[in-house]
Amino acid sequence: MMDDSSQQREQRIQKLATLNAMGVRPYGARFETTHGIARLVEAHGADTKESLDQRRIDCRVAGRIVALRRFGKTAFASLQEGARRLQVYWKKDHLDAGAFQLAQELDLGDWIGVAGTLFRTKTDELTVETQALTLLAKGLRPLPEKWHGLTDIETRYRQRYVDLIANPGIHAVFETRSRLIDGLRRELAARGFLEVETPMMQPLPGGAAARPFVTHHNALNADLYLRIAPELYLKRLIVGGFRRVFEINRNFRNEGLSTIHNPEFTMLEMYQAYADYHDMMALTEDLFVTLARDILGGATLEYQGRAIDLTPPWRRLSWHDAILEHGGVDRNVLENRDAAAAAAGQLGLDVTKDASLTDVLHALFDAAVEHRLTQPTFITDYPAELSPLSRRKDDDPRLADRFELFVAGRELANGFSELNDPLDQRERFEAQAARRDAGDAEAHVLDEDFLRALEYGMPPAAGEGIGIDRLVMLFTDQPSIRDVILFPQLRPETP
Repeated sequence: MMDDSSQQREQRIQKLATLNAMGVRPYGARFETTHGIARLVEAHGADTKESLDQRRIDCRVAGRIVALRRFGKTAFASLQEGARRLQVYWKKDHLDAGAFQLAQELDLGDWIGVAGTLFRTKTDELTVETQALTLLAKGLRPLPEKWHGLTDIETRYRQRYVDLIANPGIHAVFETRSRLIDGLRRELAARGFLEVETPMMQPLPGGAAARPFVTHHNALNADLYLRIAPELYLKRLIVGGFRRVFEINRNFRNEGLSTIHNPEFTMLEMYQAYADYHDMMALTEDLFVTLARDILGGATLEYQGRAIDLTPPWRRLSWHDAILEHGGVDRNVLENRDAAAAAAGQLGLDVTKDASLTDVLHALFDAAVEHRLTQPTFITDYPAELSPLSRRKDDDPRLADRFELFVAGRELANGFSELNDPLDQRERFEAQAARRDAGDAEAHVLDEDFLRALEYGMPPAAGEGIGIDRLVMLFTDQPSIRDVILFPQLRPETP
């Protein structure tokens, strides 16, 4: 037995024969418009009824039918294009016989083009009085029931095309995403950064601690890895003499799914010669507050019921002090591995016997600190052990000149003064290789070509990666990363 949607689909397929018999092509060709719906509403949304009657503004617009009310020889329809709608009206006396017959066969979801004159109805709604009607595409599947409120999360993500139809407000999220990325490009270019492109398929996965996706190149007979980060290639460009570079890139990490993790995600990475991590923190403050003022109209925003103030300067807090302040532990935990393991156990964390003190403290930080960092906070002075590509601090080589930015309880950026000592870098890579041999699949690989590049000399530099998806989440008040990625990764659909 067919459900209602299957029956409606069959009925619509049958209408194709009717349309063909009428000489109507159900999937039309080019239709020339004079306005997009948004532009037309913006241009004439404030015009009075008297002004429209006097000026007789003709237009040609197109859109999807999302509401249709028939009254015998007349009808009103709402056309939707993106997030905007416009009412159109037709009357039998104003259409030729073929067009009116076509109008009788239209369904919700069909795409049509109309030519007519703007006017206002008795209820003062801007409307096109239609003189010509063209079918552009016949919708065979009905719009969801209560199409204005598609709420099933799995369907929204899996069938984003339906989500965009049924929930036109979603368009605003992705329009903001586009504006944000455009704003980052504009601001960085104004500061002398050059946008570049680096390989997405790499012979070695590097630039981050992550498990890669592996593919195979038949002609080269070689395994390649989808990049987990562009860092090592961008730093090669600093070696080659570029002073400031950036890339807005797609990265791929073979990791789990969560509200803040998608295996394919977008990052901004930027590198600046002759700078250090303090310069990157100042640049980040400047970028964020400039974008907020341009896009949101101010430096404050609300995220999931919490007020966030992006006004600089943001708080600086060392990694160890953050664990003391938010982790509810004594200072001896920072120096005693057994005490740290006991504190981790009280939080229900599983600590292996071979985990170092730094590993245990890292787990404590993730579990007890991150979610408490609501206002913009730079966490600084990470252990060098956790920062294999970062320069050591001059006054304490156990620590790195590194920061991570946290806002609303999650990491948004990671930056540091770059390690440009090739001998120190080799030692760090070798330590990471030992971790890989011990079973850490996310430890950094040893990249001989990158070491060779460093041996030609890289000037002092600072670099940073900013998670675009998480930044869009913040700016659009979205709870999940899937809400800001048009086509997020999902588990295979079951038949």
